[in-house]
Amino acid sequence: MTWWTVVRFAHVLSAALWVGGQLTVSLVLLPLARRLLDVERRGQVLRAVGRRFGMFTGAVFLPVQLGTGVALAWHKGVTWASLAEPGYGRILAAKLLLFCAVMVAAALHGWATGAKRPGLARTMAVTALVGSVGVVLLATALPAT
Repeated sequence: MTWWTVVRFAHVLSAALWVGGQLTVSLVLLPLARRLLDVERRGQVLRAVGRRFGMFTGAVFLPVQLGTGVALAWHKGVTWASLAEPGYGRILAAKLLLFCAVMVAAALHGWATGAKRPGLARTMAVTALVGSVGVVLLATALPAT
C-alpha cells in the first residue's frame, strides 16, 4: 500500500459519506419524518439534520475532497491543458464542473431553507443529489492510468 492509495481512499471515502448521507436523508429519513412527525417537529428535526450535514460538509467533506483531489491530480500530472484532452482529461473536467455545480446547488439549498423558500430548497436538494450521483458516475468512468 502506498501513500497515494491512502490519499485516494480518503477521497473516495469522503465522497461516499457525502453522497451516502444525501441518499440516506432523502430515501430513509425524509419519508419517515413525513409519516411519523407533525409539521413543527418535522421542521425542527430536518433543520437540525441539515445544519449538521452542512457543518460536516464545510469542516470535513470539502477540505478532504479539495485537498485529496488536488493532490491526486498533481500526482497524475493533470494540467489545465490536459483537461481538454479526450479520455481522462475531459471526463475529469466534466466531473470537476459537475462537482462545482453540486456545491452551488447545496449552498443554494441551505440559503433557501434559511430564507423559508421551501420550493427552491427542495429543487436545490434534488439537484445536488442528482448531481452528486453524476459525479460518482463520472469518477467511475475515469480511465485507469
